[in-house]
Amino acid sequence: MQNTISQRSFPQHSFVGSVTELPPIKFTDARRVHTSFSAEAERKALVWLAGRMPAWLNSDHLTALGLISMAGAGLAYWAARWNKWALLGAIACLALNWLGDSLDGTLARVRQCQRPRYGFYADHICDVFAALFLLGGMALSGYMSPLVAAGLLIGYYMLSIEVFLATYTIGRFQLSFFKLGPTELRVALAIGNLFVLFKPVSHVFGHAFKLFDIGGVVGMLGMVGITIFTAIRNGRQLYHEEPIPERM
Repeated sequence: MQNTISQRSFPQHSFVGSVTELPPIKFTDARRVHTSFSAEAERKALVWLAGRMPAWLNSDHLTALGLISMAGAGLAYWAARWNKWALLGAIACLALNWLGDSLDGTLARVRQCQRPRYGFYADHICDVFAALFLLGGMALSGYMSPLVAAGLLIGYYMLSIEVFLATYTIGRFQLSFFKLGPTELRVALAIGNLFVLFKPVSHVFGHAFKLFDIGGVVGMLGMVGITIFTAIRNGRQLYHEEPIPERM
């Protein structure tokens, strides 16, 4: 994931009667908040890897790798409908996604060739499609109900929107919540694949449920809950910083 995030300020203009030329956009970096369990070890590993990448490889290649590998994960889940061992291919694609999605921003910083606005936009628009590919594949796999996959995707998009709004309005880009970040979620999904490979159904209160449905519902409720919590927190902060003006 690209590590430099944009916060922009746009002046107010009147467009009545004529078109005015906009001045250059004021750009500042937003503060990154990444406090997951793996954050520090991951940071050191990524810096080590970035220093050993071939000169021809750049951040765009890694961003593309992250997107293509997530599409591959979706295809692997779809193929698992007929051959369960394709779940191992999904794990390999998740590992490649981690490499591309996590290393692209680090490589740019190590080489001192950041493109903060382009990097932020390209990286996160790719994340939007990557989530669609992954959960679309899981919905077609037979191991997760399409309704649960759709709910999980909606929860992810809700949380992403809240994070992007907070990045713009507050200048804080939240990469992890309650010590859990993208890397922890990839690891949890990979472990889930291994369990599903041998035991795709679990029993809860005497009822049989698909294991991925249980995990999907927990993930969906967690993301929606975090979205509501952070929306209230950030809304209160912004309200106190910009109270309703007193009438003259």
